[in-house]
Amino acid sequence: MNRPLDPGAPADFRAERLLDVLIPTKDRPTELAVTLSGLAAQQGVPGFGVVVSDQSDDQPGYAHPAAATMVRALRYRGHPVLLTRRLPRRGLAEHRAFLLAASAARYVLCLDDDVWLEPGTLHRLVTAIEELGCGFVGNGVHGLSYLHDVRPQTHRHYQEWSDRPVPERIGPDTPEWDRAQIHSAANLLHVTEALALPPGGWRAYRISWIGGCVLYDRAKLVDCGGFDFWRRVPPRHQGEDVAAQLAVLARHGGAGVLPSGAYHLESPTTVTDRDVEAWEVVLTEEPGC
Repeated sequence: MNRPLDPGAPADFRAERLLDVLIPTKDRPTELAVTLSGLAAQQGVPGFGVVVSDQSDDQPGYAHPAAATMVRALRYRGHPVLLTRRLPRRGLAEHRAFLLAASAARYVLCLDDDVWLEPGTLHRLVTAIEELGCGFVGNGVHGLSYLHDVRPQTHRHYQEWSDRPVPERIGPDTPEWDRAQIHSAANLLHVTEALALPPGGWRAYRISWIGGCVLYDRAKLVDCGGFDFWRRVPPRHQGEDVAAQLAVLARHGGAGVLPSGAYHLESPTTVTDRDVEAWEVVLTEEPGC
């Protein structure tokens, strides 16, 4: 019998750590359990925290026995976990803003509730952002059902940074916007295989935006407004992650990191009301950061 789960206290959680993982979720108990299991197996970043904010219609996903067990496993391994509910729903950007406000860590990983991270991923991302000194780094997510769907025409969008990333102003009217094509299907896996990196090796590459697994320097994200633009967009939106990343790119730069250890569970979305692209609204009102 699964015993009641202690949600934790926001005041106790908000401490100066190296890293917090921020997970918004809705009606995905199974996927959430898989996502948490990936975090529980990470090594090399001791004591990172995890915040789960649930907007499910019924009981929260973390109440499911499998997810609750992974919460307990994280805590047993020395990771503070805060479990919250954020209702009524005011849109994806507001939900991310709420999660961001719960953290005082140096770095925050915005991780979707349908992404499994292979062991070593957090350590590689933290290493990358510390060496690169930019506003964010990310892992594009792999869709393994596309493993045998090789798309060489997209590989030309892979361009490495030869030095530290520099700020870039990118929008749909710039050629750099097409860089996002490298993150479709299993393209990153195919590019990584061709690179034949040595064990422990990684590369930083140029991006326009990355979905699903993005590690920010929290101070730099806040410097660019975080997700506070949620007040300027209707609740039925998507692209809130794109809006935040474009702003940080414009002032502090950002990069993708290969190899990616992020795997998309390829489950149907549970947020279906997405009439507006948040990034379009933000770019129109306030270009850049």
